[in-house]
Amino acid sequence: MQVEPYLFFDGRCEEAIEFYRKVLGAEVTMLMRFRESPDPPPPGTLPAGSEDKVMHANLRFGDTAVMVSDGRCTGQPGFQGFALTVGLPDVAEVERVFGALADGGQVQMPLEKTFWSPRFGMLSDRFGVAWMVMAVTEE
Repeated sequence: MQVEPYLFFDGRCEEAIEFYRKVLGAEVTMLMRFRESPDPPPPGTLPAGSEDKVMHANLRFGDTAVMVSDGRCTGQPGFQGFALTVGLPDVAEVERVFGALADGGQVQMPLEKTFWSPRFGMLSDRFGVAWMVMAVTEE
């Protein structure tokens, strides 16, 4: 069994993909736009002009797969009740990634030493996705 997150960006998916490619080295392994669907959405389910929005994409972050979409572009984005966790091999990389994810976002817990990690912090990025960033080994 495999459980993978599926994130809906309400019209900002392409921007999010580029951001995660730049910050985390995400690899796009598949991307389909609404206009490319073999079964078009029922009339009235997508706002006009959404044809080029991302219907579905797969991202690979190292060994982890995350699925993303623009969703139905309803104007009601929201990410609540979860956080994505990224473990990195050293404190310098943690500080780089945390700073990049925090740019335009909101820090809930600044980076600090904890009993389980030499550096750990929590934030929501510019898209509202919650992240926990930590060093997984002592330097």
